[in-house]
Amino acid sequence: MIIAIDGPSASGKSTTAKGVAVKLGITHLNTGSMYRAVTLALLEAGIHPDDETKVKDFIAELDIRFDESNQIHLNERNISKDIRSENISLRVSAVSALSAVREKMVIAQRDIAGKKDCVLEGRDIGTVVFPNADHKFFLIADVKVRAERRLKDLEKINETKNISDLIEDIKRRDEIDSSREHSPLRQADDAIPIDTSDLTIDEQIEKIINIINKK
Repeated sequence: MIIAIDGPSASGKSTTAKGVAVKLGITHLNTGSMYRAVTLALLEAGIHPDDETKVKDFIAELDIRFDESNQIHLNERNISKDIRSENISLRVSAVSALSAVREKMVIAQRDIAGKKDCVLEGRDIGTVVFPNADHKFFLIADVKVRAERRLKDLEKINETKNISDLIEDIKRRDEIDSSREHSPLRQADDAIPIDTSDLTIDEQIEKIINIINKK
């Protein structure tokens, strides 16, 4: 069984997907963290996303994997906290838009999730990675609510930012993600939309579980 949960940044995808996976006793795959891992690797290597030839050659040698605790590793180094910085958040959309990056990540995601029951969340799971997923959901939320959530995430890693700047950053990222040529952010025709603006995480999880159980 494949459950696809798509949506824009800070709409509640990651926490909800993790909770759904726990409730159902299946694997959770955070595809967004894979793109963040590539972004971190390119940044540390000093490779600009505009240099697509260098990017393609570089990522061919990258080893990105998850351990038994679902922590992400880059070349055997745990980078689960490193990829959550605002520095990475500001750069990940540009890296994610690259065809070479998306092609490599889609292959990896299908390889990991194609062998087991899995909940995947991202921006193109239901449209590109697993267009025939058994269940598809698309989470949305008010931009101010999303900015407040992002601020809480930053505070957990001892970073902070003005809420107005975060709102603008999120709007800019939405524009990049929705207008990119390769695998743009969009709701699959058969996905069920869920507005999480006024829902708690538990309510989001329960809503999705109830829909799956009814089917």
